[in-house]
Amino acid sequence: MAQQTALADIHGERGPKPDSAVVRDALGVGVAVGLSGFAFGVTSAGSGLGLLQTCALSLLVFTGASQFALVGALAAGGNPLTAAAGAFFLGVRNAFYGLRLSQMLALPRAVRPFAAQWVIDETTAVTLAQPTRRAARIGFTVTGLSLYVLWNLTTLLGALGAKAVGNTDAWGLDAAGPAVFLALLAPMLKTTTDRAVAGLAVLLGLGLLPVLPAGVPVLVAALAAPAALFVSGRRTRRTRDDAPEETR
Repeated sequence: MAQQTALADIHGERGPKPDSAVVRDALGVGVAVGLSGFAFGVTSAGSGLGLLQTCALSLLVFTGASQFALVGALAAGGNPLTAAAGAFFLGVRNAFYGLRLSQMLALPRAVRPFAAQWVIDETTAVTLAQPTRRAARIGFTVTGLSLYVLWNLTTLLGALGAKAVGNTDAWGLDAAGPAVFLALLAPMLKTTTDRAVAGLAVLLGLGLLPVLPAGVPVLVAALAAPAALFVSGRRTRRTRDDAPEETR
């Protein structure tokens, strides 16, 4: 029995989970994160983007970290191309999520282009936490649908209410999106390499903020990943070379 359980864990089938439990968890994430779309709407309007531009970002881009990075850089006076580049590189991670989710969900070919729009941090986290393919599909669909609808609705409300809110810096609404992103990211930093990449990225981003144009520190912070992986690889090779012959 223990061997069967271990094999099921390896193949991602850790036993059945009630559909109602999956829906509850997915809705919890979708609602909690979707409400922060209001903060994005307010921040985007405060950065000078119009109502249609703000809503188009949520409808078409639909990845909170990239959206906040873009409007944050614009609000700080950054070059639009630099701001867009920073947002793009933040969004590249979703392509890697898609590689993993495509195997786990195994959706019909005709559905995949539409499902790709929902491949973001939150849907990935909920999907990967499920024990079976059925639960994964339910989690992905409910999280994606609830978050997409609520995020776009609250973006519209935030953009419309930006004038009533006033100074977004005073309310701290511009920090809502990054806070949600960090809350999702923190539990994933399990290894020393993961934490090293995160720490180096923070040092690069914050350290270069006063000396580089808005949006550029985000691009430089992306160099933390290859740098940390390079050092980790060299340390592993050195340890292997120093090991006694009989242990290799």
